[in-house]
Amino acid sequence: MPVRCWFVVALAFAWAGSAVAQSKPVTELDVVYAKAGDRELKLDLARPDGRAPYPCVVCLHGGGWRMGNKRDIRSWIQLLAREGYVAVAVGYRLAPDDHFPAQIEDCKTAVRFLRANEAKYGIDKDRFAALGYSAGGHLACLLGLTDEKSGLEGKEYAKESSKVQAVVDYFGPTDLSAYSKDESALRSVLAPFVGAKFADNPAAYEKASPINYIGKSAPPFLIFHGTKDWIVPIEQSRRLTEKLKDVGATVKLVEVPDEGHGWEGKANTATTRETLKFLNETLKK
Repeated sequence: MPVRCWFVVALAFAWAGSAVAQSKPVTELDVVYAKAGDRELKLDLARPDGRAPYPCVVCLHGGGWRMGNKRDIRSWIQLLAREGYVAVAVGYRLAPDDHFPAQIEDCKTAVRFLRANEAKYGIDKDRFAALGYSAGGHLACLLGLTDEKSGLEGKEYAKESSKVQAVVDYFGPTDLSAYSKDESALRSVLAPFVGAKFADNPAAYEKASPINYIGKSAPPFLIFHGTKDWIVPIEQSRRLTEKLKDVGATVKLVEVPDEGHGWEGKANTATTRETLKFLNETLKK
């Protein structure tokens, strides 16, 4: 698993004929939502210029948990704001400077910050979704499947919930233990993220794997995966889908034919449309 292929370059989303012809979104960049020591943690936010409250979609960038930036998904938050959502791109701490669970703690803290500031940003605190690509998909899955009992919450805004009501996962890794014999992936990506080699601490890989948290309280999931993805094998999403079905969760896996770790063109248009349809059905209806 060469490092250069683990991250997703942000795609440009061209969307015409929107069902919600919103005016230009109100955008706020570099909003500080918490601190990690002396370091400020920031998010970008876009919201409709209209009557609140709106559902909120928390968007999480990829990059193997060690690269990438919230700017990578700015096109998503602009699109979602035009569609009637408060949309947020979260900046989270990266490996190897910060190991798991720092990344998911930051994502959960961001959700709680947004709930704590619902009136300021025009958010309906009962309608949240998480959306992410690759490593961001992994974090979106953890947002959807873990709770305070999982030990991944962080401490700030403790009175608010980090629970989300829907998850959109674009080819996120869901079972890190499945890479136990992939020395390239372990050395270049997973050990720096988890903070240990698999042989030295397999329990840490299990703790970081969304597939191990599936239960009957799982929210609806929409999952996308290219059939020729050799960075995160499609079997990761297939197994997640089957385990979600086993507990009675609502889940749809869209396998994108002949595509790898990300796609453009007609496939991108189709999956964007499917995403908007899913969010509309889970957060608005």
